Amino acid sequence: MVQRVSTVAFEGIEARAVDVQVQVAPGLPAFSIVGLPDKAVSEARERVRSALIASGLALPARRITVNLAPADLPKEGSHYDLPIALGLMAAIGAIPPDALSGFTVLGELGLDGSIAPVAGVLPAAIGANARDEGLICPAACGAEAAWASPEIQIVAAASLIQIANHFKGTQVLSRPEPKITERQIASLDLRDIKGQESAKRALEIAAAGGHHLLMMWTINPKGRMPLGQPFGMNTSVPGR
Repeated sequence: MVQRVSTVAFEGIEARAVDVQVQVAPGLPAFSIVGLPDKAVSEARERVRSALIASGLALPARRITVNLAPADLPKEGSHYDLPIALGLMAAIGAIPPDALSGFTVLGELGLDGSIAPVAGVLPAAIGANARDEGLICPAACGAEAAWASPEIQIVAAASLIQIANHFKGTQVLSRPEPKITERQIASLDLRDIKGQESAKRALEIAAAGGHHLLMMWTINPKGRMPLGQPFGMNTSVPGR
């Protein structure tokens, strides 16, 4: 029997649907991943194996094959760890076999069974919502995923054990709420500063490239240089 789990592959900011097919069959013990995976995806075997063992599960001594379809679409990144692991858990009976139907899954696994945050959760959630699917993602990414839609079902977990308990009904993972990060608003804008065009140009270049900048100037009576304030720079004069 083949266990199927939905996930995504990223092309720019677009999330394309990927079908993770997990088969546990008789044969010599082996664990292979096919379907044009990159090195990070190929290394998922070791992360998944260790995470399952840390969660109190063991891979059966059988031939395990994971296919990432469509095979002609390149698969990059570590977010395939979680769908592969959950597909295996469903295949060996650790979670109900139909628990994952209707969900898109992504997340990176730690060797201790924890689920680490990954990039691209919001586009994945938007794509899942368009397909009328829910989303299973790392707990740290749940608030980001919640921005996709107020109706989308989200299971945001910190570990494999939490997901297993959730689907067994022994633990309830509530839907996360969208989070707004409050940022300090600068009191000045470069538009408010008259003249000093060369200095403003240097600030713009440094800000655009993320470069360090050392500013030297004649001390004014207030001990501050307003030119750096729009960028939140510390322009205090030492000793004042």
